[in-house]
Amino acid sequence: MQIPDPAVEGQLKGKVALVTGAASGIGRASAIVFAQAGAAVVALDRAGEVEDTVACIRKDNGRAVPIVSDSSDEGKIAEAVDTAVREFGALDVCFANAGISGGLVPLQEQTPEHWLQVLTINLVGTFLAVKHAARVMTPRKRGSIICTASVAGLRSGAGGSPYSASKAGVISLVQTTAYQLSGSGVRINAICPGLIETGMTRPIFDQARARGTDNKIGQLNPLRRAGAPIEIARMALFLASDAASYVNGQAFPVDGGLSSSHPIVPPRVP
Repeated sequence: MQIPDPAVEGQLKGKVALVTGAASGIGRASAIVFAQAGAAVVALDRAGEVEDTVACIRKDNGRAVPIVSDSSDEGKIAEAVDTAVREFGALDVCFANAGISGGLVPLQEQTPEHWLQVLTINLVGTFLAVKHAARVMTPRKRGSIICTASVAGLRSGAGGSPYSASKAGVISLVQTTAYQLSGSGVRINAICPGLIETGMTRPIFDQARARGTDNKIGQLNPLRRAGAPIEIARMALFLASDAASYVNGQAFPVDGGLSSSHPIVPPRVP
């Protein structure tokens, strides 16, 4: 459990949030931060460790329920949304965060099955969360839907082809859905993380540490470091909160400045 942050307290007081991919990384950090901010949380992940996320929230006197399920199964995601309404009375925030990397497979070795697996989890699963969250939010004329995209969805160089295409699709989904929800009072936005140390990216960090080159991780961005899940969770909290009441249909890079430039040779550090 993170140390309680007084700056987040009360930002989601009385609200109910669903977080997918909540067993680890960005999803786990966001579920905990949402709870610290006052939200009741439905935490979903196909990994059983989602129970640990909920245990952390409850240990801090927060309200949360775990769901061990596949976010790309429409019946399961619909059930998760209904659980939020049944257990806590509403759904105010949906953070569609679940995803996989798909690895870095050479083009000639990629298969339709590989593409379908990545697209199903990263894009179709996100669409299903958006669809069913909107189903219960629109009658109440309010709500915030947040989707995890990636800087890989903005331009090349940050992931494999299927992953990058899936995240570009998430950005497009957010933009088109914002207009499909016109007049509903429901907002939808995307976060585009840069290199964040999570379970999905851990091999990159482990390999660098084994080589003794971990000081070079994140060297291509102006901050010259990787990010932490909590830094993405804080952006998710902003988008979930009423502080972002006029923010809609946008994709926000949170990447240390990586996507602010065309490729360059970084200047030498004095």
